[in-house]
Amino acid sequence: MFRSRSNETKQAAAETEQDEAQVRDPQAPKGRPTPKRSEAQALRRATVKPPTNRKEAAKRAREARRAALAKQREALISGEERHLPVRDRGPVRRYARDFVDSKWHVSEYFLPIAVVILVMSMFPAQQAASLLLWMGVIIMMVTDWVVTGVRLKKQLRERFPDESHKGARAYAIMRTLQMRRMRLPKPQLKRGQQPR
Repeated sequence: MFRSRSNETKQAAAETEQDEAQVRDPQAPKGRPTPKRSEAQALRRATVKPPTNRKEAAKRAREARRAALAKQREALISGEERHLPVRDRGPVRRYARDFVDSKWHVSEYFLPIAVVILVMSMFPAQQAASLLLWMGVIIMMVTDWVVTGVRLKKQLRERFPDESHKGARAYAIMRTLQMRRMRLPKPQLKRGQQPR
């Protein structure tokens, strides 16, 4: 009469677990091969014991961070999706990268052009020409960004209608500002190839 219902439900759950444990045929396979003794011992040794002091904990955290960053660097060079930073992951970002890498862009030559304009502006006779060149480069870059953004948006809507496209255009435009050799993740397509 005064028993709590939670105890009754706990007892019922424990009884069903015992029944299920007894129902299993002892001759039935366990679903995986038995590991070799050397493998089992190596696994036991590999299990990490908790750090004994703060210094050791900090050292382990640094080593783990270094290992993760090394994997990330390798992934940025090889293009392996699993270890890429979060901002570069996913099929939408991959398509945006391929879309940018498959074409020529004015803005990827911005740094060399800026150096030429700077040198030209040092000579009084060339200052007017350098100003006009500067204005022309800015207009071409903005036009290129608008055209790239519109085309990419259209392609993303066609190819990935159910996925979020948030930030993909800005990601692509930032990629156009980088020189092709300096881009990370490394370009996977040659110029002129169609994005996958």
